[in-house]
Amino acid sequence: MRYLLVSCCTAFVLSASPVSAADATLPAWATNRDQQLPRERAAHLDYLGVPDWQEAGFCGKGVKILVLDTGFRGYRDFLGKTLPAKVTPRSARKDGNLEWKDSQHGILVAEVVHAIAPEAEILLSNWDTDSPETFLDAVRWAREQGVKVITCSVVMPSWSDGEGNGPTHRKLREILGDGTKPGDPLFFSCAGNTAQRHWSGVFNAAADGFHQWTDKVTLNNVSPWYDGRVSLEVCWSDPEARYSIEVIDPATGKQPEGVTYRQQTDPPATLARFTPKSGSGISYALRVKQEKGKPGKFHLNSLAAYLSEVRLAGSIPFPGDGPEVITVGAVDTSFKRASFSACGPNSRQPKPDVVAPIPFGTYMRSRPFSGTSCATPQAAAAAVLCFSRNTDWNSAKVRTYLTTWARDLGPNGHDCETGHGLVWLPHLAPAPHAK
Repeated sequence: MRYLLVSCCTAFVLSASPVSAADATLPAWATNRDQQLPRERAAHLDYLGVPDWQEAGFCGKGVKILVLDTGFRGYRDFLGKTLPAKVTPRSARKDGNLEWKDSQHGILVAEVVHAIAPEAEILLSNWDTDSPETFLDAVRWAREQGVKVITCSVVMPSWSDGEGNGPTHRKLREILGDGTKPGDPLFFSCAGNTAQRHWSGVFNAAADGFHQWTDKVTLNNVSPWYDGRVSLEVCWSDPEARYSIEVIDPATGKQPEGVTYRQQTDPPATLARFTPKSGSGISYALRVKQEKGKPGKFHLNSLAAYLSEVRLAGSIPFPGDGPEVITVGAVDTSFKRASFSACGPNSRQPKPDVVAPIPFGTYMRSRPFSGTSCATPQAAAAAVLCFSRNTDWNSAKVRTYLTTWARDLGPNGHDCETGHGLVWLPHLAPAPHAK
C-alpha cells in the first residue's frame, strides 16, 4: 500500500498507509542509520506517481541523461551504490578535471535520478564557471552522445540579463533545438534558491545618484554565509546602459579590503566579489549607481549571502530564466513554495514550469538533500521515464506532457510561484508492461 494523492481544489490531501516490508529492505552496503530511508523514499516517489511506472517496467532503460554540475568529488566511491555501477564522465573544463571542486553536489543530483530511473544511462559533466563556452561545450557533447535529458542544478546569474536573453541563451537554444526534431534534448534547470537573495525593478535614483531600494533607502545590507566567496551580480538588458556596484562597510562608509569588481558587455553585467572573514567585525552593504544610459530594469543577485532588500518577482537566474529550458522550483511537504525557491516571471515562457517536493532522503549523508537542486532531477528523471515508455516521443511532446499532467497547487492555471504545479506521472491503470 502506498500514499494516495487526492486533489482538493488547489491542495493535496495525503492518506497514509503502511509501506510493505519489502519496500523497507536495506541495501547490503547501507548502515543502520539508513533503516527509515527506504520508507521515506517509497512515500516520496508516490508524490510523483513513479511506482506505477517502475512496476510496469518503465525504469529509464535505453535513455541517456546528463547530470551537468560542478561537484563530483569522489563519485567513483558511489558507483554500484547510490549511482549505477557504470557512468560516463567527461569534464568540459580546460584542465579536464571532473573533481576539481571539493563538492559532492552533482553526486547527490545523480542519486535522485538513479532512484527514480534506475535503468537510465547517466553521464556526468562539469564546466569552468568563468567560461560560458565550456558550459555550452558540455551540452554539445551530451547531444552528440544521444542524451535525451539534461539536468542542471547550478545557477550563473550574470550569464544572462535575467529575462532569458543573452549570447549564452542564444547558443544554448541553437544546441538544444526546438524539441521537435530527433536528437533535440530536453534541458531541466533549477529555479534557484535565490528568492531571498534577489531584487529586480526599474532604477530609481536618490539625490546622491544611488538607487533607492525602498523610499530613501540606498543601502542594501549583505549578510555573508562565511563559507565561501560572496558574489554580487547586477545584470540588465539595455546594451546602452551601465550600472555599477559599490560595496562598503556601513559602519565606516569605507570599502572593505579584498573586494574586486568586474564589468562585462554581452550580456551587460557588473560583479563585485569578496571573501568575508568571520569575526573580523566588518559589515557589508551594497549600493548601485547608473553610470550611463536611460533608467531601466535591472536584476541584482547575491550568491553566498542574504540581502536586506529583496523582491521575489523575476528572481530566477540563468539558466532557468531561459524559455528553452524546463525550470523547476521546490515545494515543502505541505506543497507550499519553499521560501527560497525563486519565482517568475522571467521570460516569454511562463516560469517556473513545474515544482517538485523536497527534501529527498540520501544514503550519502545524515541530512537529506534539499533545495531547488533536489527538485530539478526529480522532474528530469520523470521525463526519462516518459521517454522510456514512449520511445517515439520528441522532447516537445514530453515537455507538454509533464506540464499538462502537473498537479495544480496555486491559483488555477500557471502561477509565478509553483508554475503549472507538482510534477506528476499519471497512474497506469491497467498498468501496461514494458517489452
